[in-house]
Amino acid sequence: MLTKAPHLFDDATRVTAGDSRWQGRTSDDYWAFVGPFGGATAATILRALIDHPERSGTPLALTVNYCAPIAAGAFDLDLRLVKANRSSQHWCVELTQDGGEVATLATAVFAERRPSWSHQPATFPQATPFEQIRPYPKIKAVWANQYDFRFIEGHPDLAGATPQAGPASAYSKVWIGDRIPRTIDMLSLMSMSDAFFARIFHVRREFVPFGTVSLTTYFHVDADDLAAENTSRVLAVADARIFNKSYGDQNGELWSPNGRLLATTTQIAYFKA
Repeated sequence: MLTKAPHLFDDATRVTAGDSRWQGRTSDDYWAFVGPFGGATAATILRALIDHPERSGTPLALTVNYCAPIAAGAFDLDLRLVKANRSSQHWCVELTQDGGEVATLATAVFAERRPSWSHQPATFPQATPFEQIRPYPKIKAVWANQYDFRFIEGHPDLAGATPQAGPASAYSKVWIGDRIPRTIDMLSLMSMSDAFFARIFHVRREFVPFGTVSLTTYFHVDADDLAAENTSRVLAVADARIFNKSYGDQNGELWSPNGRLLATTTQIAYFKA
């Protein structure tokens, strides 16, 4: 049953409009190892853009560069419309704290998505139904405990119960929903595009120091399309191609249970191992 009360995710991504800058605040409920969960930060930035009075169109792409650690507490968002035409808008967002240096730098594209010819060559991944899989247990990363992960393939054995002779697979297929169910919208879709466990955790079967450096998410539906799906979960697949000299990539897809590709995402991340 979907909750009618204010959701923790909505509290975590709340923004307040200002004269020249918008304000947000980190959430203890979406805290990672040394800072806020990057997906929640990205969703907060997207919320500010969607709420901006000059915004036109629907999210098409959002790139977030995590430049420096974000401390617990308030932060400012400086939103700037860089370029606009009849079909698209290009935005730049800087996240700062205490009037200091930029901690997060984002660029976003909004577009007027008009009816057109459509074709989806990508194939919906076959998956065991959500209800037939046990939830992944809670872990020490607080943000992850706000989500209901149900792994179909690539179950991460982070307890080290299954010794590996060598690196394990980086691939995973998992249902993701909010632990307190919430209908998927553009904000939660953005956040869930960063909710995959780090590929390095899958490959090494252990927690290692890790942090996303740059994340880009492409949206293949608009808000009306997403509302029509009326779902509280996505089927998410992710993989990696390389780990080299302290950095590794990740690419992912997020699908509706009805077989619609909602978003694709890619990122580069730091690790220490």
